[in-house]
Formats: sequence, C-alpha cells, structure tokens
Amino acid sequence: MLDIGPLELITLIVLAVLIFGPDKLPKMIQDVSRTLRKIRQFSENAKEDIRSELGPEFKDFEFEDLNPKTFVRKHVLEKDELGLKEIRNGFDFKSEMAEMAEVTDTAHSRTAPSSSTAAGGSGTPDLLKKRESGLQPGERPPYDADAT
Repeated sequence: MLDIGPLELITLIVLAVLIFGPDKLPKMIQDVSRTLRKIRQFSENAKEDIRSELGPEFKDFEFEDLNPKTFVRKHVLEKDELGLKEIRNGFDFKSEMAEMAEVTDTAHSRTAPSSSTAAGGSGTPDLLKKRESGLQPGERPPYDADAT
C-alpha cells in the first residue's frame, strides 16, 4: 500500500507508543481511522454528485480515466479501431535489419579495391573519387524504382 517494510512499521509503532503513550494510543488510532473514513465518504459523495450532474450519458464515467495514461490505454489500445496491433505486428524489424545488412554488404563488395590501390596505393578505397562505370558517353544510368 504505502511501500512500508516490516522494520519501518515496527519503528513507527514504537515511536507512536513513545510519543503518545500506551494510554492515549488507542484513542489516537480511533480518531485517525474515523477521520480517514470521513475523508473517503466525502470523496465518494463528491464523485456521485459529479456523476449525477453530468447526466446519463456519463453514467460509466470513471475518474481514473482523467489520467492520460489510463485514458490512452482504455480508449486507444483496448478498442484498437485503427488496427494498431496489426500494424505493430506487421513489422518484422529483425528481418528488415538483416536485409539492410545484406544490402550494405553488397554495396561494400561492389567497390573495386584495384581502383583504390591503383589511385593511391594505400589499399583503402577513396570514397570521394567517382567510380568508373561501364556506361558509354551520353548514356544514362539505369533507373531503379526501388532506390528512389
């Protein structure tokens, strides 16, 4: 409830006995419990008054829905009118990442190491130099619809 451990609870009881004394402690516990009961009753009455004032359209209104997280969870994720679960399940990120790795591996394997060694002799490709292609002068490169 309040995330109080057993050692902390015992410490609070001992402190209460020392502060109020064993004679006044039962009376103090009764007063505190009576006050808490009145606060709960006042809260429930206020909720009922608000529900009655809102009208019959809001008879199933819950005050917990005013919390944004609860509202989103209840109205968006549970009903799933938009098909968000299908969209979320439709993505297979592992296979997409494997495809991307395959594409980058193929792109790296296309670079000709002989052109880099001929140009500078260092063995590392010069990415700023234009690759030589097998196109004739004035010929356009092939159009790839997937790449655009």
